[in-house]
Amino acid sequence: MVSGLCVDICGVRFKNPIVAASGTFNTRESSLYYDPAALGCITTKSVSLEPWTGNAAPKIAETHGGMLNAIGLSNRGVENYIRNDLKTLKSAGATVMASVVGHTIEEYASVAGRLSETDVDLLELNISCPNVKQGGISFGTDAKTAAALVEGVKRVSGAKPVIVKLTPNVTDITEIARAVEGAGADGISLINTLRGMRIDLKTKEPVLTTGSGGLSGPAIHPVAVHMVYQTRRAVKTPIIGMGGVMTGADAYELMLAGADAVAVGTAALIDPVAPIRILEELKEYIS
Repeated sequence: MVSGLCVDICGVRFKNPIVAASGTFNTRESSLYYDPAALGCITTKSVSLEPWTGNAAPKIAETHGGMLNAIGLSNRGVENYIRNDLKTLKSAGATVMASVVGHTIEEYASVAGRLSETDVDLLELNISCPNVKQGGISFGTDAKTAAALVEGVKRVSGAKPVIVKLTPNVTDITEIARAVEGAGADGISLINTLRGMRIDLKTKEPVLTTGSGGLSGPAIHPVAVHMVYQTRRAVKTPIIGMGGVMTGADAYELMLAGADAVAVGTAALIDPVAPIRILEELKEYIS
């Protein structure tokens, strides 16, 4: 059973188990609503070696029980991230996990190596990105490729714990989980978004410019619970669970499934203070 609020994730102390999910916390705007140091950890928007422009609009669409997004991981590059987001959050006393992306193992490693020189607390590898050296296949859908990526990053990450964010768009998520753990991953986070699509009934074309996008929100919560439950029985590393967490009860359910901490994402896009509300609701179950 779960007891107490403070958790240890790969040697890093989280004052509570609630984490802001990558891509849903804006350093400037979210901080207007609550103190980022009040959460266990802030996972910042995915950062690449050089700036990425992302996809053209429309890149967000509402759907029953959630939303679709095809943002394309737009960001201003790692150097800008270090000077601005990371500096601001660490000055505020927040525990920070930097989400890392790239199109090749070398790009991931370059970002991780640079971040290893900073005061960021943890690294999260977003392995849903396409591997351009293997024809665009996602790093996260092939066990050998995922393991090779982790090995490449661990060679340059120094003392920074490396968390691998798993995609649910696979036949057996435990195969990928075991592969990255075997390659040296310090922890695992899951699940990333499911693939989905909406069609505009008037134009008869996909709503998103990219066609499909990532489905998040309460509709995917049962999938997240199932995959966290499976993964907890496959690996020994700490797990950060996520996927459709809208209430403290949702968070506690993921913890009962095996998550050591829980990330809040889409809920914060609907209500900016949702992570704080969910933390307060969670206290009723674990305090």
